[in-house]
Amino acid sequence: MTGTVPDGEFGDKAPGFADPTQLPQSEAERKAWQEANRAWWEGKPMRYDWRDGLASDKATADFFGEIEKRFLSSVEKFLPSRATPFDTLIPFESLGDKDVLEIGVGHGSVGQFLALHARFYTGIDLTQEATDMTTRRFALLGRSGKVIQMDAESMAFPDASFDFIWSWGVIHHSADTTRILREMHRVLRPGGQAVIMVYYRSWWSYYLFAILKLALKGKWPNRLLIDQVRQQATDGAIARYYTRAEWEKLTSPLFATTTAVHGMSIELIPLPHSRLKDLLLALLPDSIARFMTHNLAMGSFLVARMNRK
Repeated sequence: MTGTVPDGEFGDKAPGFADPTQLPQSEAERKAWQEANRAWWEGKPMRYDWRDGLASDKATADFFGEIEKRFLSSVEKFLPSRATPFDTLIPFESLGDKDVLEIGVGHGSVGQFLALHARFYTGIDLTQEATDMTTRRFALLGRSGKVIQMDAESMAFPDASFDFIWSWGVIHHSADTTRILREMHRVLRPGGQAVIMVYYRSWWSYYLFAILKLALKGKWPNRLLIDQVRQQATDGAIARYYTRAEWEKLTSPLFATTTAVHGMSIELIPLPHSRLKDLLLALLPDSIARFMTHNLAMGSFLVARMNRK
């Protein structure tokens, strides 16, 4: 899962990217964006350590355990599991005869469960760092599968190679998300399914947060400034945000898509990181937060189930 830091700022953005669903206007721009994307994630891998560093030595069991605890404890609050993390989205019980692809492996926090249940697991990532770390994690756990450094915009797999694709908070960061969608369709077998998460352009967590931040700086909000604020507050060299209608339209030529909105409770309180914000979060019941992010569409995660046409 990727994450946002509403009260912070990230740098090293792809030059020329500004609109929340913008695509590259040339092949040269696409390549430049993808290189910026790769460099960003090589240098800033997702470890959930923006404010508190990890205490364990890198690539040890404790190191992976810290990352997993930070990630999955957050997920459990807005997407409670029955037995295995993400089991309300991933059909683990039916993966035993299926070949599974994960796009964007991170540090193997979800891949470890996919590999345990699938007939065969393949994970790909744009970066060497994530590929190496997930390979190391699988070795420590004794998991089977294959983890490969590969650009999802141009996958080196034959047509119809997989039955199920999982990707959490990844493909909206790529230079050209539409290329990944075409590749996903190509490598999925007939009847195959993909479950993915991209960022959602929420009226609350996207627009209101940005408007309040601009107001505190004495700036009158407009669409350009709002988009700039959100880009600076979001990880990655590129971060696209979609509405439900935009995502369903984008995927409709290739997939039958249904969507739902989810999000973290931190997105509900438009305050910078502080003791007051921590106190308010502690007082907010998880069930109420889930109702607000999901039912009232105040979250920033757009989860899509996409069946191959």
